[in-house]
Amino acid sequence: MTVLEERAARSVPMAQVVPGLGWPDSPSPVSTSLLGWPQAATGLRVVETPADVPRETSPVQVSRETPAKKGDTPSPVRTAAHLAAGALATDTSTPLARSVEHALLVKEGRPLTDSLPRPARTRVMVVANQKGGVGKTTSAVNLAAALAQHGLRVLLLDLDPQGNASTALSIDHHRGTPSTYDALVDGVPLADVVQPNPEIDHLFVVPSTIDLAGAEIELVSMVAREGRLRKAIHAHPQVFGTGHDRFDYVLIDCPPSLGLLTLNALVAADEMLIPIQAEYYALEGLGQLLETVEMVKAHLNPDLVVSTIVETVRSGLRCDLTISTVSSSCPRPSRA
Repeated sequence: MTVLEERAARSVPMAQVVPGLGWPDSPSPVSTSLLGWPQAATGLRVVETPADVPRETSPVQVSRETPAKKGDTPSPVRTAAHLAAGALATDTSTPLARSVEHALLVKEGRPLTDSLPRPARTRVMVVANQKGGVGKTTSAVNLAAALAQHGLRVLLLDLDPQGNASTALSIDHHRGTPSTYDALVDGVPLADVVQPNPEIDHLFVVPSTIDLAGAEIELVSMVAREGRLRKAIHAHPQVFGTGHDRFDYVLIDCPPSLGLLTLNALVAADEMLIPIQAEYYALEGLGQLLETVEMVKAHLNPDLVVSTIVETVRSGLRCDLTISTVSSSCPRPSRA
């Protein structure tokens, strides 16, 4: 007898497996207790399943929601069922719902539901600040687009040689394109250089080209050089007109300087919008800008008022002192 046979005969007894559990009827050389199988039990009886009992559970209508008790008031919380039923199709009760509705209307090119009233006459506004990076172009472009989406007719003049406002509104402004340069230097009628915005109705743009960078040098020798833009705007038939197609707003986006281009814009406008960054250096530049405004009012355009100051960038709590100083330093406009 070999060593393995001797060890098996001494340690592992032969066990008889009880039939009826699906195991083979022949004896197994391995003990069922070693494998964790159930021990043999006497009187084990297998119950046969009747043929008429279904193998699947019969469908039962189970409600996923807690049944409402008698006298309970309806819950103010809206569920997905309300959305599926169309109850929230025109919901504007939350900022998210209003934002989604606005985005869908803009994407489809449809006017917004809440149209703004038209002003009694065309309002000419200049967006200016000689400090760069405070959001002049961003403010001008978004204000123009928002007014047009609310049903108003808007004309935006890009007076910055960089042409960022033209780029933002999808207007071609390569060299040779009819632009504000042609209106300022060559005296081309403003109506001949206006382009409609391809994406937003009622929005029109006078683009800027790189040629405008040399306009200040060319304007130096011209007579009444500071009033050329005002003359071009007032000569447009849809500005200060009485027809239905007149412009409601004329917005002028200025370069970050106080040169002849910005001076032309200040003389041409009736109102001034100043984007400002809430920090000390921007406040210092604001003081210089307000001095220029006072000089323009005294000698060139007495109707100019600073109607709006927009805080575009806030860096933290340290800017609170700056904001309060700006509020106390700026003159109050004489009209709304």
